[in-house]
Amino acid sequence: MIPSYISLYKSGELERRVILLKDVLKSCSLCPRKCKVNRKIGELGYCKAPYNLVVSSYFPHFGEEKVLVGRNGSGTIFFTFCNLGCVFCQNYTISHLGIGEEISTEELAGIMLHLQRLGCHNINLVTPTHFVPQIIEALLKAIEQGLEIPIVYNTSGYENLEILRLLDGIIDIYMPDIKFYYPETAKKFANAEDYPEVTKIAIKEMYRQVGNLIVNEEDIAIRGLIIRHLLLPNHLPELEGWLNFIKEELSIEVFLNIMDQYRPLYMAYKYPEINRRIRPKEYEEAISIAKNLGFKNLYLG
Repeated sequence: MIPSYISLYKSGELERRVILLKDVLKSCSLCPRKCKVNRKIGELGYCKAPYNLVVSSYFPHFGEEKVLVGRNGSGTIFFTFCNLGCVFCQNYTISHLGIGEEISTEELAGIMLHLQRLGCHNINLVTPTHFVPQIIEALLKAIEQGLEIPIVYNTSGYENLEILRLLDGIIDIYMPDIKFYYPETAKKFANAEDYPEVTKIAIKEMYRQVGNLIVNEEDIAIRGLIIRHLLLPNHLPELEGWLNFIKEELSIEVFLNIMDQYRPLYMAYKYPEINRRIRPKEYEEAISIAKNLGFKNLYLG
């Protein structure tokens, strides 16, 4: 299957989308926080992301889901900063501390092409929300030089619906790591009380765009939705709430990965209820909940 962004490029629609997205940076509303800062003149919003791209690292990643990794790895690009900012962030040195290197869109296009030449099965954009205009501009330049592998949008799920609609036909695989189901939890751990409401709308739009996961003859993902949930200690009800929502509003056919690799990093020590790792019994119960609800594509590593 040829990525849909190729037809958008050929029609000129992709270039039009780049113009629309870059215009958003004058009064930034890329994410639900809608800080309205002018990033083109150096103003910084909640995420602290500057106008230019900042990348922490890029490489063929073999620690992702098998449907992304395949034989040659997922071409993962880690973007610096984050619009959510969880107190327990597993990548806090990148998202909170801002470790990374400022690069141009031409350089990002070169990175994408480099990963494709290495044989990566996709370009995996990790925490891309606050750099969407620059990323799509880089994609446009990469396509001109031969990029033709799927694009993975690896996000916290905290997305602006209007921006997601501009990504329709560009993104092949959406991979939200849905987090807080209750507003009070979202407010406590990420200063984002609207996270549940916003994310429900966002993942419904992602599902509308790409549907259930499609794999090729080598069992490598080429299009569709992958939903992750990082299980937090003492928060099984959050998972159960999300699973019921997915079952009712999306499908039990959705590819689902309940992750048990949480560690109490960054500021987690300040919150006793999450200041430990997941217990095996908790994870077993989480998987049992998903199975009892009938989920058919449950990823178990």
